[in-house]
Amino acid sequence: MRKLSVVVALLCAAWCLWWWVASSTLQSSVQAWFDAREGEGWQAELGGIQGGGFPFQLRAGLSGIALADPDAGLAIQTERLDITAPAHWPGDVTVTLDEGPIVVASPFGRSMLTMQDGQMELNLQPGTALELEALGWTSNQWTISDAAGVRVGADTLTLTMTQDNGPTYDFVARANTFTPGDATRARLRLPDTFPRAFDSLTLQARVTFDRAWDRRALDTVRPQPRRINLHLAEASWGDLNLNFAADLTVSTEGIPNGTMSVQAENWRTMLDFAQASGTLPPAFREQADRVLQVLAGASGNPDTLDVELTLSDGAIYLGFLPIAPAPRLIIR
Repeated sequence: MRKLSVVVALLCAAWCLWWWVASSTLQSSVQAWFDAREGEGWQAELGGIQGGGFPFQLRAGLSGIALADPDAGLAIQTERLDITAPAHWPGDVTVTLDEGPIVVASPFGRSMLTMQDGQMELNLQPGTALELEALGWTSNQWTISDAAGVRVGADTLTLTMTQDNGPTYDFVARANTFTPGDATRARLRLPDTFPRAFDSLTLQARVTFDRAWDRRALDTVRPQPRRINLHLAEASWGDLNLNFAADLTVSTEGIPNGTMSVQAENWRTMLDFAQASGTLPPAFREQADRVLQVLAGASGNPDTLDVELTLSDGAIYLGFLPIAPAPRLIIR
């Protein structure tokens, strides 16, 4: 019995030592990352780090966070961020987001993200590279707002990124009861009778990058997409139903090549939105209506568009006619 007590005491002492080393390493790694970003010219402010979680968890509670990447033009500010991981393997990380407003500034403007029970789950492979196996982001009710008011929100949010093989990842995104806010409805000039929320908003895709996502993705250059299989992107809102699918390859310059199928039910509602928001100038409305009416008639239903587009040489083609420049698919 005495020998057993000694063994147990030694194991407990070893575990305590391991926990202290792992906890100290987690906190110092976080601080080192902020210091490295500041050395690269970022704004990287961190008010403090509070440890905890003994004996079975590692915890780093961050406060007073402000990050700004001048190259990407993206800045984030939040009061709190909690990082936790099981002590036996710190590579399974849970990040709990602040329920207060998270300020996000980008070239598109300044907005505030508010989330209830927002969490990110990261599963990393063992090794110095810390290659990403899975990433999940879940939240209950959330909103994005700016100076004009609430832009969009939803009752829930689910985003997952799961490694399939090497640099290939499967993506799923879903927002239940996705609701454009009053500011967005006013810009689109929607009547009060139009539904407040989307019936569905989902995305499923498989993307192959030029390399797997790992710790270098934050420290150096981001992995870039080289193949995109968009299985489904679906949005249903009132009378408007949109469905997209695509099979694309992406060059090293970010130019997509391949095909995209587009199906739109009650497409005239889509033109109404575009004209009301200013995206479609009134002078082009009649021309766009005529072109889409011809395309819809070719599919057999004048109220439904069902077309296949070709992306090639930096342009989007309908048949042999170029209709728009193709977007550059580059992750900054």
